[in-house]
Parts: sequence; structure tokens; C-alpha cells
Amino acid sequence: MKIHILDLHFLEKTEAIAAFLVVGKTGVSLVETGAHSTFPQLETEVKKHGFQISDIKKVFLSHIHFDHAGAAWAIAEQSGAQIFVHPKGLPHLAAPEKLYNSARQIYGSDMERLWGEMRAIPENQLVAPAHGEIIESGGVHFRAWHTPGHAVHHIAWEVSEPGAPSERLGRAGHSRPVVFTGDVGGVKIGRRGIAVPPCPPPDVNIEDWLASIELLRNLPVETFYLTHFGKITDKKQHLADLERRLVEYADWMKPHFENQTPQSEIVPLFKKYLQDELRAHGVGKANLEKYEAANPSFMAVAGLMRYWFKKSR
Repeated sequence: MKIHILDLHFLEKTEAIAAFLVVGKTGVSLVETGAHSTFPQLETEVKKHGFQISDIKKVFLSHIHFDHAGAAWAIAEQSGAQIFVHPKGLPHLAAPEKLYNSARQIYGSDMERLWGEMRAIPENQLVAPAHGEIIESGGVHFRAWHTPGHAVHHIAWEVSEPGAPSERLGRAGHSRPVVFTGDVGGVKIGRRGIAVPPCPPPDVNIEDWLASIELLRNLPVETFYLTHFGKITDKKQHLADLERRLVEYADWMKPHFENQTPQSEIVPLFKKYLQDELRAHGVGKANLEKYEAANPSFMAVAGLMRYWFKKSR
């Protein structure tokens, strides 16, 4: 199989949001769709590799947040594709009004510019795989691992050719398996980037996320593909860094929750805390902006404060 990273140029930034074209022996599949606002760029990227949107008959989503699934309806409409999504996410793609209106309360008049439209997908095109279930697409196997923590409706997709080592058949000549981690595998942008956990509301759960990291750690896979952004081959170090920062971010937020600090005061402090660490690792200004686009500080504050509120109850 061949994997092509499709840079969706979100807000005209490179290496902020990716989708992935997986080319097998008998067809082509898509992992993630990006936002509907980046759908023209997705079409361009797919064509660059010799395909059309109409060639995509199966789409595999990590979760239903707009930067990962916002254009799923457009592909379903244009190509008749099946859309594979977590069981808890499926109802929101079949009837997206509540999801869209909740986001509009956060983004207001900027909703259209950031994310574009979101329309319903016919239920007969939506498929909710069970944990561990394998779906064949284009001669490639996609195994769904339910991996909550970032969101309750999250799937990491382990992808391999039939007979690859993870399926214990050991035949030569097959690509080694990879995992498309979605956001449970964190954000890491640029050569000097570091692994950070995106923590938006309403579903962030530290304990669930740590369990999902452990699941990823134990898979017989060495290569990850991050939606934010690209290929990771240092799995062990990446997950160790992600795990440590997830706990550190939650611990940093806890006293602000206990002291009832207004979120408007916390956001600039948290943003400085994050960006100081990024700068200390040599991350430059352009990539600082990409980190903020992929993992907005105000969303992380809202998500982690909500986590501690739920813990307190």
C-alpha cells in the first residue's frame, strides 16, 4: 500500500491539518476529511495523486470534530462513500444540527470561514465499527481501535495489507502496519516540534486518554500518522512525551479550577506556558501559529477546566 499525506492548508497554513490517501491494490481510501472549508484543497490534493473524490468509496474518521470530519458529508454526497465513524459519533453525522449549533456558540460569525457547512449524511452511508473490528477497503485492512480521552467518539485506525506482521501471517513483501492516531496521538508540527495533547471540551478525560496511550504503546506498530501533522517513527519517545505533558497540563490547570480563576485570565497564562516550552525546543514563530491553529489555547483551557469540574462531582 501507499500512503499520501494531504496537506489541507487550513487558514492558509501548511502542516496544520492533514488527511490521508491510502492506495491499495484494488482501490483508494481516505482517512480524515478535514473541514468543509478546506474541501477544495482536499480535491486538489487527491487529484495530485491521480485520483478523484468519486474514486473514494470508504472514508475512515478518527472522530467527528470539524477539523477531522467536517467535509465527510460532501464526500458522501459526491461519491456515495461509506463513512466509518465511532458509534457515539454516528448520530451527530446523521443529524448534525446540535453539533453545528454548539460550535457556533463558540465561534460565532467566524464559523463559516473556519469550518464551512455541515450537512446530514444518510444513515445508510454511515457505519459504526466495533472495537477491534476489521474493515477491508481497496485491498487494505482497517482495524478500529476505540480510543477515548480526547473525545468519547474517537477511533485510532490500524492499517495494514492482509498478511502484514500485525496479523501474524508473516508473509514477505507487504507494507508494515501503521496507525492513524487522530488526536489521541497528539499534535507534533515541524522537525523541532514536540508532542502535545489537544484538550478541547466537552469530553477530555485524562484517565481514559492514558489508557488509550497504553493501547497505542502495545500495538505491534512503529509508525504513526498524526492529523496534526504527518509521519512519526519515534513511537516510544513520542508517546512518553505526550503522556507526560497530558498529566502536566491537567496538573497546571487544577489550582486555577480550585481557585475559581476566570477562564479569560487563564487563557493568556496557559498560552504563554505552552509557547515558552515550544520556544525552548526551538519551535519558530510560524510553527507556533500552527500549533495554536491545531490546538487553540482557549479550547484547551475550557476542556481541562471542564475535566476538573466533572472530577469534582
